[in-house]
Amino acid sequence: MSTEVYCAEGICSICESDTVFIAYDSWFRDHLLCKKCNSIPRERALMAAIQKFAPTWREMVIHESSPSIRGTSAKLKQEALNYIETQYFPNSPLGIMVQGFQNENLSKLTFDDNSIDLHITQDVMEHIFEIDDCFMEIARTLKPGGMHIFTVPLVQGVCPTVQRASLDDSGIQYWSEAVYHGNPISDEGSLVVFDWGYDIVHRIYTASQMPTIILQIDDIYSGIRAEYNDVLISTKAFL
Repeated sequence: MSTEVYCAEGICSICESDTVFIAYDSWFRDHLLCKKCNSIPRERALMAAIQKFAPTWREMVIHESSPSIRGTSAKLKQEALNYIETQYFPNSPLGIMVQGFQNENLSKLTFDDNSIDLHITQDVMEHIFEIDDCFMEIARTLKPGGMHIFTVPLVQGVCPTVQRASLDDSGIQYWSEAVYHGNPISDEGSLVVFDWGYDIVHRIYTASQMPTIILQIDDIYSGIRAEYNDVLISTKAFL
């Protein structure tokens, strides 16, 4: 039988109710669960940021790439009036529905210019080869004042970002040992392309002209305490 390493009462930013946060593993990022909605700390941190910086999110046009089946994704899908969930199926045309999702490549979005209020990604940006194109496309499709609110593990911290792999005409070039994270639509997982550091904000601005802030939330009463729990917010300037 597993032994609890943490258990305490609190209030969850996702199910917005009194709950108990419980963990049976000291790696809180994946294991400190809300007993009511099963969310994890980075999801609760993301939702807290959305509530703070985009309080009218229920009325906004929201696009989420690679959503989860729980946590923030489930809340946005249930409560936002204009929520678009997408996955990337490389062998299908972009913009069509595939397996219940709109098929979108973050580096080549089919959305119109200035059409999205809020882009959401959760642990996606470490897996994209054409990362500068991705940041440019997010900026292109955001409305003036719109935001990209997202999580990404900043494993390098104050050290420079490390690129682990690249893609060219001959295929994937591995610069270091291949590392994969879970992928909800592929048993193969998703290859980690970047080990990001805080210098990601410079990369985003250089590609898109969007300034980015990094939120570091530590609020154990809200179940927001974990490793690599940062939330980033990039904002498109008003015209």
